[in-house]
Amino acid sequence: MKFSQRIDEMQLSPIRKLVPLAEAAKKQGKKVYHLNIGQPDIETPREFFDAVKNFDEKVLAYAFSQGIPELIDSFIKYYKGFGVDYEKDEILITNGGSEALTFSLIATCDYNDEVLVPEPFYTNYNSFGKSAGVNIVPITTKAEDGFRLPAKSEIQAKITNKTKAIVLSNPGNPTGAVYSKDQIEMVRDLALENNLYIIADEVYREFVYDGLEYVSFAQLKEIEDRVIITDSISKRYSACGARIGCIASKNKDLMGQIMKLCQGRLCVATIEQVGAAALANVSPDYMKKAFAEYQLRRDVVYGALKQMEGVICEEPKGAFYIIAKLPIKNAEDFVKWMLTDFSLDNATVMMAPAEGFYATKGLGVDEVRLSYVLKREDLEASMRILAAGLKEYKKLEK
Repeated sequence: MKFSQRIDEMQLSPIRKLVPLAEAAKKQGKKVYHLNIGQPDIETPREFFDAVKNFDEKVLAYAFSQGIPELIDSFIKYYKGFGVDYEKDEILITNGGSEALTFSLIATCDYNDEVLVPEPFYTNYNSFGKSAGVNIVPITTKAEDGFRLPAKSEIQAKITNKTKAIVLSNPGNPTGAVYSKDQIEMVRDLALENNLYIIADEVYREFVYDGLEYVSFAQLKEIEDRVIITDSISKRYSACGARIGCIASKNKDLMGQIMKLCQGRLCVATIEQVGAAALANVSPDYMKKAFAEYQLRRDVVYGALKQMEGVICEEPKGAFYIIAKLPIKNAEDFVKWMLTDFSLDNATVMMAPAEGFYATKGLGVDEVRLSYVLKREDLEASMRILAAGLKEYKKLEK
């Protein structure tokens, strides 16, 4: 039987595809430090679990396709804290940020249309694009430039009559880059001049380090009609398994169209929405502590990488990821070898090969993405293992 072209062209996730090797290492008795995935170990707020425990309905019924009113109100309250006022019909609850991105692409693009995406980018953008029949056109950014966007003229040259949107993650996954106000305004101007949507993935907005100013696309009044915010509670509240996200936009006509997709998948899980709605009551101290901890973890990983001979990386300014260029030929081969052939004190490290975060062939072959979501002592151990592994592997490559 023949498969669809879409599914044939869709890649396996570089974040998860080596899981069988990691599981095999664990069966051999090795401890595996998972730096390949953005799964925080900070405790989820008790408010979420208490709300779920107190759920006392006799029937677990469908929720509204838009989302339960309490959760929509919770998001409205949250955005007010950033100076953005959304109305009830300007927010749609989704199954995580992933569904929010997929629905945004389906609603704004026709089959074979194009969206511009700065690379390296969250690898599942490829999957979202393929499932929607949309082609990703990369805007290449480089570590040595701090993953800044290139000049406006360079981006303009990539825009065609098939270009419908610019998709950005800010702060960036996998780069940890935070776009400056000047870069945000450049994207604004490109969207206005070329009649493009801006699909802004802002799930890491709380995590911006070193006193940098964070600007949300939702704060730019002149482009309210073309900005689509995709969001999630997964990283903000360490609630990845809840699968609760949202789409927010002042373009009411667009939201009415996306509602069709929400109705088509019926609803988001009711109990998870109940738990997520209670997160509006979490003390600001929770986020302050999480922020401070992630910045310390960033310092551990970046400081260690800078001490490793031949490793090239720039200090990430946001989120909890870093891209590192390694002094080896092929990062995926190295990541596999670390899982199958190497250990230090019977422990090893799992990373995500970075080639899958690029759309341009040949880029990222010698790079890895590391996620600094583990406690500091585990990160310190991971960096010792990585340093020792690199030294050993470089001998094998000679």
